[in-house]
Amino acid sequence: MSLMERQATIRSDDDLRFEAVMSRTGRPGDPFVYGVRSTRIFCRPTCPSRRPKRENIVLFSSSAEAAAAGFRPCLRCRPEATHDDSATADRIVRACRMIEELDHLPSLDELAGSVGMSRYHFHRTFKAVTGLTPKAYADQRRAERVRSELAGADASVTRAIYEAGFNASSRFYEKADEFLGMTPTAYRNGGADAQIRFAIGETSLGALLVACSDRGVCAILLGDDPEALLQDLQDRFPRANLIGGDDAFEQMVAQVIALVEQPERSLSLPLDLQGTAFQRRVWQALREIPPGETATYAEIARRIGAPGAHRAVAGACAANLVAIAVPCHRVLRSDGSLSGYRWGVDRKRALLARERKLGRQG
Repeated sequence: MSLMERQATIRSDDDLRFEAVMSRTGRPGDPFVYGVRSTRIFCRPTCPSRRPKRENIVLFSSSAEAAAAGFRPCLRCRPEATHDDSATADRIVRACRMIEELDHLPSLDELAGSVGMSRYHFHRTFKAVTGLTPKAYADQRRAERVRSELAGADASVTRAIYEAGFNASSRFYEKADEFLGMTPTAYRNGGADAQIRFAIGETSLGALLVACSDRGVCAILLGDDPEALLQDLQDRFPRANLIGGDDAFEQMVAQVIALVEQPERSLSLPLDLQGTAFQRRVWQALREIPPGETATYAEIARRIGAPGAHRAVAGACAANLVAIAVPCHRVLRSDGSLSGYRWGVDRKRALLARERKLGRQG
């Protein structure tokens, strides 16, 4: 089969899966599930629930892969019950549900015993499926509950922390920066206490916006319209104090522009990467891919200890807001073809061409 034929097959498979979701028919021999971005819930294609918009749907090969990406199983269609080929993956999904539903973190022995596995085997398998240890998974789920609680109009920081299952607020505040990227009060206020400096420059690939928090570069955005890039930044921090960069900041932006034009350069600036524990593991793996080389989503999944979670890896790449410095453009499909890119496939192709040229010159 030619490369073009393989690409057409991939596209048609996804199209058929979307059709199966919309028609609630399922596909014999294809035990996939779909997640909904707005609710973070995953379902069988035959689920009777109301159908979301196509752009809000994420396709997963298994319920274990959906759970690894941070989605919860639907209580109506119970997709974790029969869709995974591996009984072991089903057990891990049940353990994830147990972690999510209990107010306290069960001990490793309790979790392993609840799914009929030994302590050692459970810990190793849980990390292989989700990419996280049981404790890290529990922390991530609780952090997501805090974020959800703080999004409410009458949000209370203290109530959000206790509702999420943290028995002592001090335990949460110790990792607040890691969980939220800022203090809980600032997060609740839409970043109202945060000061973000930014500047917009021009590259051969179009407009480029660089933004920095007090901790480091928090966004590198590419696009055709500078106004659209600024709107994207404002949407992310709706009440932050956005400050135009001074001359010193412009020098830093010049470093980022140079990185676009000359990929052999390195960026020594600190980064402020805000995401889930799984996303940060993926982003760190991306930063280890040198210019001129690429990796597939499946390879990245294996490198972070979560084989089979390639769709979750693709989701983490799509969530990356720091272009170039976190080189998600270096990740390809398993057949070597280009997949989507937050800032346009043409830019991804151009970046890879420059880096391949650099490799040939070396």
